[in-house]
Amino acid sequence: MALLPYVVAYAALGVFAVAIVARIFFWLRLPMHLRWELYPVAHEASKAHYGGSYLEELDWWKKPREKSLVGELKMMVPEILLLVALREHNPKLWLRSFPFHFGLYLVIACTVLMMVGGVSNALLPSLLSGDLARLWQWAVVACGATGLTLGLLGAIGLLLRRLTTPALRSFSSAGDYFNLLFFIVTFGLALITFVVVDRDFAQASLLVHNLVTFDLAALPASGASQLLPQVTAALLGVLVAYIPLTHMSHFIGKYFAYHAIRWNDAPNLRGGPEEPVIAGLLAQKITWAAPHIKGGGTKSWVDAATEEAPK
Repeated sequence: MALLPYVVAYAALGVFAVAIVARIFFWLRLPMHLRWELYPVAHEASKAHYGGSYLEELDWWKKPREKSLVGELKMMVPEILLLVALREHNPKLWLRSFPFHFGLYLVIACTVLMMVGGVSNALLPSLLSGDLARLWQWAVVACGATGLTLGLLGAIGLLLRRLTTPALRSFSSAGDYFNLLFFIVTFGLALITFVVVDRDFAQASLLVHNLVTFDLAALPASGASQLLPQVTAALLGVLVAYIPLTHMSHFIGKYFAYHAIRWNDAPNLRGGPEEPVIAGLLAQKITWAAPHIKGGGTKSWVDAATEEAPK
């Protein structure tokens, strides 16, 4: 039993890493998306504030285009941390979704703090000592307890909204309910462990320390004080491995949705890199059977776009 959380954690990290890489390659291999042509585009910092674009410029195709990483970060960071678009367009859902997501961020921050603390204690034991060690552990407890509480409340709120809102219930799958229940059970058990046996996150910190130093020693406790942290760590590990295997991996797709779709304003210039890509896509055969298309697998998109419409 003492080895269970370590084995599950290492296996979960391996699955997580492989799944993330696979998801990234999946997105990279997708064909070019149809341009949105929506402005402003965040990386045009000098024009984004009023909704403009480089197309306003005379002979714009001859001029270098503006690319501002700061402009993109100013838009993406609030969106990622605060879910700004959801708050503007669906405030009722935001009230449930924001605590859930922000709770996840705090749990991740707690884990990172424990990992850094574990590496530091192994390599430079004197670095985190005295007041700094106490402050560090306080940050671990604050992030962990607050994150688990917010995540649990958010997951419960999202589950209840799916169950009670006809518009959501009509297209919610069994997987959607299972995902939320998984978070509720896992975060609920983690909170019980915190309240009952590990209020200073000492056991959790020791487990993480052992993980990053590859020391598979049993926790210096017995009974519930040993069992609850071990089961909680194992269940959290399974959750980590499970997330990128489902549509909850949208945190990866969001980057591509912004940069490859919403903000892709690269012009299609003669002889440019986009020209052969677009030509290849237009040459693909259409298999649609709709009367106005009648593709049949023989016509290309160019054929469909240039043929005369039936009278």
